Amino acid sequence: MRMALWLLDSQRLGQTQSVKRIAGRMLKQPALKGVVEAQSRLGRLLCHDCDSQRDRRIGFELLRQAARAGDRQAQLELGQLYCQGQYRELSKARHWLEQAAAQGSAEASRILSRGFRASASVSGADTSD
Repeated sequence: MRMALWLLDSQRLGQTQSVKRIAGRMLKQPALKGVVEAQSRLGRLLCHDCDSQRDRRIGFELLRQAARAGDRQAQLELGQLYCQGQYRELSKARHWLEQAAAQGSAEASRILSRGFRASASVSGADTSD
């Protein structure tokens, strides 16, 4: 698993599709065994770098599992996904962004204080609960 994380974090290697595919294969087994960091990284990889609807669904579920286990980055990613597109559910977005912000995510705090309020008011959703 460490090798997969190193590959993904490498400035030069981590941006190529072939390396992402290799790292994804390396993360699959640990993610299936419930390793939270593997679920989070593989979930992000599948949600952002795959064209297949099936892979994006699997990635979303992996992110949800990692977020429930307390992974701050997964909570942030899940909150952002719930703010957009097919997953748009602003109450869930707010919940996960608040969870990430409570763990010290500056990005989640920024989204909550600026962009989230603006996107919620545009959609007409009530997020004041």
